[in-house]
Amino acid sequence: MTLLALAAAGVEAVAETTTDAVLIEATILLGVATLFVMVFRRLGLGAVLGYLLAGALVGPHGLGLVGGGESKLAFAEIGIAFLLFLVGLELHPRRLWELRRAIFGLGLAQVVVTGLILTGLILVTLGFSWQAALALGLPLALSSTAQVLPGLKSSGRINSPFGEKAFSILLFQDLAIVPMITIVAALSRAPANPDAPPGWQTAFFTVWAIVVLVLVGRFIVNPLLRIVGRYGERELFVVVGLLVVLASAAFMHSLHLSTALGAFIAGVMLADSPYRHEIEADVEPFRLVLLGLFFLAVGMVLDIQAVLARPLLVAALAAGLVVTKLAVLTILVRLFGKPWKIALGLGLLLSQGGEFGFLLFTQATQAQLIAPEAASLFSAVVTLSMVSTPFLMLFARNLEFAPESDGSEYDDPENAPRGSAIVVGYGRFGQIVAQMLTAVDCSVTLIDKKPSQIEVSGRFDTKVYYGDGLKVDVLRRADAEEARLIIFCTDDRSVDAGVLAPIVKAFPDAKILTRVFDRRQLMAIDGAGVDGAVRETFESSIALGMMALKQIDVSDQEIADVELALRHLDTERLNAQISEGDLSAGMDHRFVPGGGRQAASILERLRERRQAAKLAREEAEREEAAGS
Repeated sequence: MTLLALAAAGVEAVAETTTDAVLIEATILLGVATLFVMVFRRLGLGAVLGYLLAGALVGPHGLGLVGGGESKLAFAEIGIAFLLFLVGLELHPRRLWELRRAIFGLGLAQVVVTGLILTGLILVTLGFSWQAALALGLPLALSSTAQVLPGLKSSGRINSPFGEKAFSILLFQDLAIVPMITIVAALSRAPANPDAPPGWQTAFFTVWAIVVLVLVGRFIVNPLLRIVGRYGERELFVVVGLLVVLASAAFMHSLHLSTALGAFIAGVMLADSPYRHEIEADVEPFRLVLLGLFFLAVGMVLDIQAVLARPLLVAALAAGLVVTKLAVLTILVRLFGKPWKIALGLGLLLSQGGEFGFLLFTQATQAQLIAPEAASLFSAVVTLSMVSTPFLMLFARNLEFAPESDGSEYDDPENAPRGSAIVVGYGRFGQIVAQMLTAVDCSVTLIDKKPSQIEVSGRFDTKVYYGDGLKVDVLRRADAEEARLIIFCTDDRSVDAGVLAPIVKAFPDAKILTRVFDRRQLMAIDGAGVDGAVRETFESSIALGMMALKQIDVSDQEIADVELALRHLDTERLNAQISEGDLSAGMDHRFVPGGGRQAASILERLRERRQAAKLAREEAEREEAAGS
């Protein structure tokens, strides 16, 4: 066998071995992660904690089943880029400009004040030099974008006033990575790298790169999406979505800048694209997978031996980090004029260390500002603080520290002009109801207890008053005694007869109407004495069903019969369920495959009645014709 053949065989064997190792490691990681995430989801502690502990267990510092945590962490940071891209898709440039005060005011204050306080504490308590303390304190001021933003997105609070404040701080933290790297490079004790650009050049590159991404998004990506949209091929949207995220991240990485920032700018440039929703739906699965891999990698690089060697020190440092960031951010948000609930909520949400701390600790080690042991120690501190976040948020919810305003800066219903109708809950449901009342010149007083909804409505010149409209005293302040209608359009599924009955009794001259979620809630309000209730999806589902029948060429008369029969059957079934207190009652009052005795009988009677009416009309027409 020739030397070339031997070399080829060796390369093939190495490739096969590498492939086997990758498959085995992937199987172990995904298997353990699935188990841990399911358990922690079940306990209500969130998926992030499950990923972290799964990575720590199977990683090189745990059972040693999987290695290469650092390389996986570098790859998994693409998940953060995907996350920032999706966030950017939801922020129009105009909205981003409106947040400039929060980004460069509150965000800047949080990073500078927190970083300097943490630097001082490290300098005083741990005996590091001021250069090392600064290289450790500034990164600790950063919070976990990958941990916070998914929670805000999934709860729908990313565009609320609270979510916007959190996002603004996180965005500035991402911007602050560049000057932090510059500071570390300026303090470096390592031999100078002649190829490294100076700090001013890095800042120039950042601005230049943002301008390039804006131009590419407007003049290349948007036209490309219009071309793809003409083909209507779903896989092309997937390809273009991945191309945009990865290309923007790669471009920023080639300039030694934040890949997440590049992806975010690309998302903002596509925020007003008509294909935004298709791209978002296509990229989302990749974001979920890569973020899970990121947290697995964070757990893998956690040096468990460093924790076990000095467990009390690590725990004390992690607790000190959380408490310091919580206190500083709460005070800063209060100084920026926000209520204490929002301030405390933001403090709890952003009290952990951030994933970019690992990157900056590595930079500080390479600059010979800190020893590798110190980098491991503070990496463990950051990880432990990230582990604490689900518990802190659970604690906040238990104490009812809702991240909303106390309503003190919003108008009370007693200041509202007297209206003929009071609509409680001005979401998507209440808006339609209010528009219909306004169309007939019925004066309407709008009440909502969500400050975010009040602020959004204000942007559209709609006045909504703050208060819990399910309380009698709030309705009295809105002069409900003089109202003809009180309509509850909230999505609160806990509303039952116990909540509505006192309102019905307090305002006997008003007609009380309410929205309910489903037939269970309709049964729950039975006996309250309301004048009417509508299940929130019942009418829309009937409308869609009628549209479906029309598409398969069912006659209009037959569609009308089916609708009338369905409404009658549903009313009969609901009455049976209420009288027996059992959801399984009235099961034969349904259209089911193969018939359904009651359903078939009613539909047959309707058909016979229609046929009889048709014959009567024909007979009357014949008699009229004969008489003439």
